[in-house]
Amino acid sequence: MQKLNRRQFNVLLGAGVASMVVPFHIGAQSKPKVVVIGGGAGGATAARTLALGGELDVTLITASDSYTTCFFSNLYLGGYRDFGSITHSYDKLAAGGVNVVTGFATGVDAGSKTVSMEDGSSLAYDRLVVSPGIDLKYDTVPGYSEADSEIAPHAWHGGSQTELLKAKLDAMQDGDNIVMVPPPNPYRCPPGPYERVSMMAHTLKSRGYKNSKIIVIDPKPKFSKQGLFQEGWENHYAGMIEWYGPDVHGGVVNVDAKSGTVETDLDEFSGAVLNVVPGQQAGSIALAAGLTNETGFCPIDATSMRSTVDDSIFVIGDASIAGAMPKSGFSANSQAKVAAAAIKADLTDAEVGPANYSNTCWSLIATDDGVKVGANYEAVDGKIASTSTFISQTGEDAGLRKTTYQESVGWYAGITADMFG
Repeated sequence: MQKLNRRQFNVLLGAGVASMVVPFHIGAQSKPKVVVIGGGAGGATAARTLALGGELDVTLITASDSYTTCFFSNLYLGGYRDFGSITHSYDKLAAGGVNVVTGFATGVDAGSKTVSMEDGSSLAYDRLVVSPGIDLKYDTVPGYSEADSEIAPHAWHGGSQTELLKAKLDAMQDGDNIVMVPPPNPYRCPPGPYERVSMMAHTLKSRGYKNSKIIVIDPKPKFSKQGLFQEGWENHYAGMIEWYGPDVHGGVVNVDAKSGTVETDLDEFSGAVLNVVPGQQAGSIALAAGLTNETGFCPIDATSMRSTVDDSIFVIGDASIAGAMPKSGFSANSQAKVAAAAIKADLTDAEVGPANYSNTCWSLIATDDGVKVGANYEAVDGKIASTSTFISQTGEDAGLRKTTYQESVGWYAGITADMFG
């Protein structure tokens, strides 16, 4: 530190109170800068965790001033939640020391360590967290387009699409059908397609509809918790749900959103409501930043969620290639904490321990009939691998299923508090 001579000291002393703010101002500006792109389960958790302690200057870039969770959006479709209960503001995050910027990040300059914004501004960073979720690959479903999603909603981004699908479901009459095309692997879950089927069936049944069907044209030959869902469908919605795998329907030939039809090699299916979910890839900013590989998702270091492309960048949540972990809100929250610990170790005196991850995916089949699947994970041979797993069993008693559902409600309250404060 440069020493002051007597004359310099007297000048500063004569400046009075104003001089007293100089060291504080300099100290505040010298905090390492962390920018987080994306305000969902991964990004919001990372920003809040990084801001704790006040050692870092943390900025969160989010597309909107509120966030509607995809997890529990199916319960909104089923009438168990209202829209306000799954929509959250960033006010508490801002009050907790996070600089919340509403806008769109359009590019990353790794050389200058800056993020370019759509409005022409830029943000400097020492470390960058990229958590943009997914973008939809509309052309993976023949005949379907982004414009068609305003007629045949995917509802795979929380918000207006979720409300649109709910409005279409509410407008159905007895005898109207729903045709759903679930996404191919890998996909963001939740909102799980098969929980969604269950919740739509619950809505139809609760209205006394006996002549409506939900027809599922699946590109996958099997799906997670299949035995549990099919048992539940038979118990609660017998005769209402028809699931066809690719070995039966032979593949989707064309979707005509305007006429409400899905043509397959087997037959043409018509519905008053079409719910079409295309294939997915990492959010566009990840592609623009050059963080993706040939899969469309972002490779990471399993011990830290650090990008294998750039040591100063961390990719978490749905956009990452996280080994055995599913693309869920729980996973993103878990990965955010591992990334935050690694960043604090990079930029402060904090120590970092081994990376431990966890996930549970709950699904509601009918009132108080909840099921779950989950695992714990560690970095093994350069990949995130499961070290223990669990899953609900068919034939469980009603009391256990109710407890499982209540667990999910408690988890939702906990994770949203963890995200938003």
